[in-house]
Amino acid sequence: MQGLVEQIKASLATALQKAIKQAVDKGQVNQTDIPDIIIEVPREKGHGDFATNLAMQLARSAKMAPRKIAEAVVENLDLAATQVERVEIAGPGFINFYLRSSWVYDVLPLIQQQDRNYGRVEVGDGKRIQVEFVSANPTGLLHMGNARGAALGDSLAAILDFAGYRVSREYYINDAGNQIENFGKSLEARFLQQLGQDIPMPEEGYHGEDIIDTVKGYIKKHGTALAEADTATRRKTLAEYGLKEKVTNIRNTLLDFGVVYDEWFSEQSLHDSGAITDTLNELREKGYIYEQENALWFKATAFGDEKDEVVVRSNGIPTYFAADIAYHKNKFERGFDQVIDIWGADHHGHVNRMKGAMEAFGYQREQLEIILMQLVRLFRGGEIVRMSKRTGQFVTLEELVEEVGRDAARYFFVMRSPDSHLDFDLDLAKSQSNDNPVFYIQYAHARICSILRQLQEQGRQLPAVAQVNTSLLSEQAELDLLRKLAEFPSEITAAAELRAPHRIARYLHDLAGLFHSFYNSHRVITDNEDLSQARLVLVDCVRIVLRNALGLLGLTAPEKM
Repeated sequence: MQGLVEQIKASLATALQKAIKQAVDKGQVNQTDIPDIIIEVPREKGHGDFATNLAMQLARSAKMAPRKIAEAVVENLDLAATQVERVEIAGPGFINFYLRSSWVYDVLPLIQQQDRNYGRVEVGDGKRIQVEFVSANPTGLLHMGNARGAALGDSLAAILDFAGYRVSREYYINDAGNQIENFGKSLEARFLQQLGQDIPMPEEGYHGEDIIDTVKGYIKKHGTALAEADTATRRKTLAEYGLKEKVTNIRNTLLDFGVVYDEWFSEQSLHDSGAITDTLNELREKGYIYEQENALWFKATAFGDEKDEVVVRSNGIPTYFAADIAYHKNKFERGFDQVIDIWGADHHGHVNRMKGAMEAFGYQREQLEIILMQLVRLFRGGEIVRMSKRTGQFVTLEELVEEVGRDAARYFFVMRSPDSHLDFDLDLAKSQSNDNPVFYIQYAHARICSILRQLQEQGRQLPAVAQVNTSLLSEQAELDLLRKLAEFPSEITAAAELRAPHRIARYLHDLAGLFHSFYNSHRVITDNEDLSQARLVLVDCVRIVLRNALGLLGLTAPEKM
């Protein structure tokens, strides 16, 4: 599918290509290669509906002043197959296009016909793409960083799917290595403490209250016989029990947050299958592994990193990085064309070496994308919330959803670019006011549903767009709404290509704002039957687009508020 805006851009690009060729044939422009033609929406309305800097792009190769090129191009433009009413040359050679005002009306039949599919585009062209996100250590509860990653990852996956990619969501369970050993030690200490023994918590242990809850749950279910077992058996048994409980808790918490994964991948499976050993052997054969100080090192510097990295310690145990290389190699072996990881910003030092490792196996660096997200700060009453009243530690995702609701939490986490720090105002997220962007957007949807209910109560039906005179929608507020509706597929394209869910959050807020402005100034159901019919079609199309966009961010579209 191609949106209306993209259709117009394509028709302009075709007309411009023909015009350049004609200008060259006539000798008005020197022989030149035609670049990809960029057509954009100018920032200022006075500069037209669309504009191109094509003349500036051609100036160097044609060895001509861009303004002169622009004049020749415009002279040869055949605009019969476009929606253009007039063309102007501005500044050094920008070509600005002003469309007929009627072009925006064509969006209404598209929306009514495509309904839930309106906005879908095919830029992904069926490519397989994997988004791995959250992947928190299964040794505790999910915190704000995990929550932001969950909202970002799930929204990005939904947008990519809507943009024509074949998407898979994946969670990597870190169920091997030091953290699991420390988890077992922590559970053992808490277990023995529950039996009245004066056992200190290990320094490297996990001190959260949830560890005590896990041990109490184990004792309730299995009793205290484990106290008689040897240390290794006790730790292993408790770690296996705790791991299963924590993964189940993580799965359920994310499910409540609206996140469903296609795959839960176990790190331990890489150890059990020998995949890590095989991966390191292959790297050694390729000349990217060397031995130093009884340890094995990956030549990360061969791929532009600042230093080489240990993959097997001197004690013979593979590092987390070694498992991570095997894991990412496995991803590509499963046939994904593109792999996206969402990591906390504290992992930035890991990015280049992981890309380098994939390059060592013959994959393109660009095939592995890593989105780094900054920290989240919670505010209540203007003060930073540093810890949870319930756990005495960090505020958990579960607690946040309980306090502000799933919709508010998800929207707030994606409304800013991942590379910007996020200040999450709990009071604002809970407020039933227009200052709360989630309330503001959802209220627009509910308002429209209320109008449509009035229509039903009057025994009337929503008209088909073919039956209404859309040209009656001539008020500026109506034209602004129509234009915004037409932009939705382009926004999906940009959000998918730039990996930017925050663009959809902003689009929703802008569309809701335009609707509220229209609604506050104009009645939908009026004494003028023809105008009422046209406005009903318009607001119903706004409802459809609000619902579609809200769904991409994992938010509900309420019919009443």
